[in-house]
Amino acid sequence: MTQYVYRFGGGVSDGGQGDKNLLGGKGANLDGMASIGLPVPPGFTISTAMCTRYYEDGQHFPDSLRAEVAAGLTHIEGITGKRFGDAADPLLVSVRSGARVSMPGMMDTVLNLGLNDRTVEGLAAVSGDARFAWDSYRRFIQMYSDVVLELDHGAFEEALEVAKEDKGHFLDTDMTADDWQALVASYKKIVEQQWGKPFPQDVNDQLWGAIGAVFGSWQSERAKVYRRLNGIPGDWGTAVNVQAMVFGNMGETSATGVAFTRDPATGERAYYGEFLINAQGEDVVAGIRTPQYLTLAARERAGAKAASMEEAMPETFAELAGVFALLEDHYRDMQDIEFTVERGKLWMLQTRNGKRTAAAALKIAVDMANEGLISRDEAVARVDPAALDQLLHPTLDPAAPRDVLTSGLPASPGAASGTVVFDADTAEKHAAQGEAVILVRVETSPEDIHGMHAAKGILTARGGMTSHAAVVARGMGRPCVSGAGTLAIDAKARLFRVGERTIREGETITIDGASGEVMAGEVATVQPELAGDFGTLMAWADGARRLKVRTNAETPHDCRTARDFGAEGVGLCRTEHMFFDAGRITAVRQMILADSEQGRRAALDKLLPEQRADFTEIFEVMTSLPVTIRLLDPPLHEFLPHEEAEFAEVAEAASVAVDALKRRAAELHEVNPMLGHRGCRLGVTYPEIYEMQARAIFEAACDVAARTGNAPIPEVMVPLVATRRELDLMKGIIDDTAKAVFVEKGREIAYLVGTMIELPRAALKAGEIAEVGQFFSFGTNDLTQTTLGVSRDDAGRFLTSYVDKGIFARDPFVSIDTEGVGELIRIAVERGRATRPDIKLGICGEHGGDPASIAFCEGAGLDYVSASPYRVPIARLAAAQAALKSRG
Repeated sequence: MTQYVYRFGGGVSDGGQGDKNLLGGKGANLDGMASIGLPVPPGFTISTAMCTRYYEDGQHFPDSLRAEVAAGLTHIEGITGKRFGDAADPLLVSVRSGARVSMPGMMDTVLNLGLNDRTVEGLAAVSGDARFAWDSYRRFIQMYSDVVLELDHGAFEEALEVAKEDKGHFLDTDMTADDWQALVASYKKIVEQQWGKPFPQDVNDQLWGAIGAVFGSWQSERAKVYRRLNGIPGDWGTAVNVQAMVFGNMGETSATGVAFTRDPATGERAYYGEFLINAQGEDVVAGIRTPQYLTLAARERAGAKAASMEEAMPETFAELAGVFALLEDHYRDMQDIEFTVERGKLWMLQTRNGKRTAAAALKIAVDMANEGLISRDEAVARVDPAALDQLLHPTLDPAAPRDVLTSGLPASPGAASGTVVFDADTAEKHAAQGEAVILVRVETSPEDIHGMHAAKGILTARGGMTSHAAVVARGMGRPCVSGAGTLAIDAKARLFRVGERTIREGETITIDGASGEVMAGEVATVQPELAGDFGTLMAWADGARRLKVRTNAETPHDCRTARDFGAEGVGLCRTEHMFFDAGRITAVRQMILADSEQGRRAALDKLLPEQRADFTEIFEVMTSLPVTIRLLDPPLHEFLPHEEAEFAEVAEAASVAVDALKRRAAELHEVNPMLGHRGCRLGVTYPEIYEMQARAIFEAACDVAARTGNAPIPEVMVPLVATRRELDLMKGIIDDTAKAVFVEKGREIAYLVGTMIELPRAALKAGEIAEVGQFFSFGTNDLTQTTLGVSRDDAGRFLTSYVDKGIFARDPFVSIDTEGVGELIRIAVERGRATRPDIKLGICGEHGGDPASIAFCEGAGLDYVSASPYRVPIARLAAAQAALKSRG
C-alpha cells in the first residue's frame, strides 16, 4: 500500500529533508529542522503524491489516507500530551500547504483548527487566559470560513471593525475576552446566514475540510497564474502539513515573526525581519498590523519608536540568532524563517531558501563563495538568470527633482513611474494597452497576483517588509513601497489622499523601492552600473560556460549595449528593420511595387549607400567579432503603402501613375503573407535585391578593415530556406558579389554563407542543405509557428488555456517545445554535422534569451545562442548553469 503520510518531531522522521518532491519544501524542511535538534512543533505531512491522486480520483480521499491521518494525529497527541477534540485540554493544529518550490501567499492555510464551542472553554481554562482562547476561536472561524467554506471575507472584517468601534477600541489587542466572545457569536451568525448551516463543531469534519481546501487551492486561479508566471508544472501538486499549534498571542511574553538570515533586498550579512508581540503569524505576513523591527540597528535606521525584538526579548533574540547561524550552515543558503514565541519559548515553524532581489542574490552568492560556504560553481548556479533583468534597467536619477508625497517601507528595490490604478483587473487592462501603471492598494492579497504582474510597481498603505506585497514584488522584480501609513485610500472614489494632496486614478506617480519614497509625477532615471558582485559572478559564469552568447541587434546603439553586457558577436541582424526608417520607406516601396528589374534596380541604387552605412557602423562597433546578417525577410504587406499620400509619394519617386501602383499593390496582396512571398523566395524571384545587400555588406567590411585594421567577420544568412537548391542559388549570388567587391577594393575578407533553419523541411533535409551552408541559425520563432501550425500573433487568445490544462508545460513561443520543435533541431544538428563536421550552429529566435531554452541548446550541442541586448547577461549566466548541470 502506498504511504501518503510522513510524521516528524519527537525523534520521529518518516520522510527525509532532501525529499522535497514528495514532502514539499515546507514538509522537507520541517523534518530537516527537527533532525538537527531545533524546536519544531510535532506534526505530519500528507505528500504531493496524494494531491495528484486527489485530482485523479475526482477530489476524493481514499479510506487508507484516513487511517494514516488518524495515526499522524496520535503521533502529535503522544508528544504534546493533548488530545484532538478534548474538551479539557484540546490539541489544536495548523493545516498548511507546501509545494516543492515556494509559492508565497498563493495557497491556503488554516490555523487554530480544533476549536469549537466546547474546546474553547477548555483552552481558556488550561491556558488561564480566556481572552487568548476567544481570540483564537474568532481567528479560526474567520479563516476557516474564508478558506474552506469560501464565504465573504469582508463580512467578517466589517463585523470586527464595528465591534472595535462600538467598544471604542483602535487595535485588536485592546479587545477583551468578553469582546471576543461576543464577536464569535456574530461570526457564527454570519456563517449561518451565508452558508445556510451552523459553523462545523466536529473537529474531524473541520480537519478534512481544511485538508481538502489546501489541496483545492493548488488549482485556484491565483496559484495557476503564479505557476504560469514562474514556469512551475501543474502536475507537481502540493503537500499538506498538519502541525501542533503554538501560540504567539498568549500575552506580552508571546510573539510571532518572520526573519531572514541576510537582508533579502541588499544581500547584506545582517539579521533582517519583523515581529509582533501578542499576535499570530498571519498578522505579520498579511500586513494586517504594521510590525516591529527585529534588530535594534534596523529600528534606529528607520527612526521607529516601538522596541525591537533585540530590546524587548533579548534572551529569545539571542537564541534566534543561534538558530540563524545553524540553519544557514546546514542549508548553505540564506534562509527565510517563520517563528513563534509562546510564553518565552521559541518555536520554529518554517525555514526555506529565502526569495531575494537580483542584487541580493548576486551579493549573497559571491559572499558565500568567498566565505567558503559554497563553491564558485555553486554561486553561479544559485542566481536565477531571469532575475538579472532587475539589474539591467534604469533607476531614479539622484539629481532629479522629486515632489515627495509620502514614504513607506522600501520593500522591493527599483523605481517605477506610472498612472495610478486601484485594483488588479484595472492594472491588467491598462497594461495590456501599453500603459505603465502603479497598483495602489490598502494591502495586497494573493488574488491580486495578475495585477501585480501587470503593474510596473506596487504601493500599499499597510504591511511590512515581509508582507504579501513585499515578498511577491521581490520575487517578480517589481519595485514596491509598503506600509505607507499616511495614505488614505478611497478605492470607490478611485483616489488617495496624503494630507491636503489628492491623487486620482490616471494621475502619474513614481515609487522608489530602494528608499520607500512616493512622488507625484514622473522622475528622471539613470542607467545602472554593472560592476562589483555582478562583474565577479559573470566572470565566474564565463569561465564555466561552453556556449557563446551573441545578440540580436541592427542598430549601433543596440550593438554597443550588447557588447557592454558581454555579447560575443551579432547572431541576428534583421535587415528589414533598417528599411522602416521614414527616409527609406519610399525607396523600399518603390522597389517592391516596381514591375520590372530596371525599376527595382533604380530603387535599390538609392538604398545601397544607406545599407552600406548601416553595416559600416555595426562592423565598427563589433570590431572583429562575427556579425550574422539576415538578408531581407519581410512579409511584403508590412511595406506596402495604404494611404493615398503614401501612394502619391511612391508614384512621384518612381515616376509612374498612382493608379498603376495601386494595381501593382493589388497584384502583390497575399492571403497569408507570413507563408508567402518572403525570405529567400524574394531572392529567387528578384535576385537583384540580395545582390544589393551582399554588395553593401562586403563594401562596408572592406572599408572598415582598411580604415581600422580590424577585419569584420560577416556571416551572410539566407532566410526561409526549404531546399538545398534555394540556398545554392542564393550562395552563388553572394559569392559572385563578394568576388566583384574584393577585386574593386583590392582586399579580401573572410566570410561565411549559411541559412536560418525555420521550416520543418529544412530541418529534415539539413544534411543536404549543409553541403552548401556553412552555418545554421535556428529561427525558432518561425520554426515554432510552422511546426505547431500556430500563429504567434494570434496564439495569445488560447495558449494560456493550453498551459493551464497541461497541453504545453510552458508557452512554446517563450520556451522551446523540446519534444516537437526541439526534436527537429536535434535532427538538423545531427544531419548537418554528419555532412559538415565543422558547421557552426546557433539559435537566434527569442528563445535565445530564455534560460530553459538555453539549457536545451547546451544539450543539443549548439555553438552559440543569440539574445536581445538586455538579455545577454541572462543568456551568459543560463549558459554557464546549463554547462555545469551537463557535467553533473
